[in-house]
Amino acid sequence: MPISLQQRSNAFVQLGKICTLLSENSEWPGFDSGMTREEYNAFQVLIEKQVQYNGWFTSLNVRMALRSWGIAMEGEKIRQWSAPYFDDKNSEERSVKTIAVICAGNIPMVGFHDILSVLISGNRALIKLSSDDSSLIPSLLQLLIKLEPGFENTFRFADGKLTGFDAVIATGSTNTSRYFEYYFRSVPHIIRRGRTGIAILDGTESSEELGKIGHDLFDYFGLGCRNVTKIYVPENYRLDTFFEAIYPFHPIVNHNKYANNYDYNKAVWLLNNVPLLDNGFLLLKEDNAVYSPTGSLFYERYTDENALRTIVEKKKSELQCIIGRKNVPLGQSQYPELWDYADGVDTMSFLTTLHNR
Repeated sequence: MPISLQQRSNAFVQLGKICTLLSENSEWPGFDSGMTREEYNAFQVLIEKQVQYNGWFTSLNVRMALRSWGIAMEGEKIRQWSAPYFDDKNSEERSVKTIAVICAGNIPMVGFHDILSVLISGNRALIKLSSDDSSLIPSLLQLLIKLEPGFENTFRFADGKLTGFDAVIATGSTNTSRYFEYYFRSVPHIIRRGRTGIAILDGTESSEELGKIGHDLFDYFGLGCRNVTKIYVPENYRLDTFFEAIYPFHPIVNHNKYANNYDYNKAVWLLNNVPLLDNGFLLLKEDNAVYSPTGSLFYERYTDENALRTIVEKKKSELQCIIGRKNVPLGQSQYPELWDYADGVDTMSFLTTLHNR
């Protein structure tokens, strides 16, 4: 018997509470958490072990991702998000589809939103995990089954070739997206490409406000599609002010993989006599492009906001989000709401149309 939307929603809300607890790295809070002591401690060990399999997945970054999901799935947010698309009326008349979900692995659990969307819509998920993130999502979904046993047969994991699906949601780089477009051309699909974040500063930000941009730059080592890789600043903006504000994030250079990227890019650009600004943990390079390599940040000066708006509009297909006073608040790029869809494609609307096929 299918589980109702109310049951599905309640389970994910409870899972969000568990994500928040796990993000805090505190002692087992008791059975009210929805986990036994053994389950709780096992997940804590899993978090600490992630860096052994993926050097970018430090325990801090994994807990940050769990905190983000705890915030996204709290209270009434899931119900508010799903209600416009799905309800339990005439649910028996709705056809259940199998949706193949191909996950990326650039930051912890980055594919979870697609899986959540598929399951909350009452469909089945065929999940292809990234080898860079192969254990966190399965562990979360096992907790979901414990919270609501009706989820037990609503998802499965694919090791090899994907077969037996009705539609596809795939996330990859710009290069892999071309392959996805060709391979899945005959089925309904959402294919996501590589995107990035930019920040627009107006020069009036306080030191405290400006310091928050460090999270947009350095959370997840800047590897997320919502991380800022380019800033636009007023023509006479003092970049020393920017450097001073983000200095508290300087310990990031102690991470070996980040430091290797920082050192490599610095060496290449210096050999080519490229003008750089360097504060010892971040390279600033004036460049019209929006994608800067790890350990660096592109910047561009502007004189007219209207002209800047035109420039940004032309780059819209490359952007996941825009940070700044008139956009996503500084420091909040890594905490999107459930309705902040990747690449601006409404996943729930896509799933709704499948029921009519």
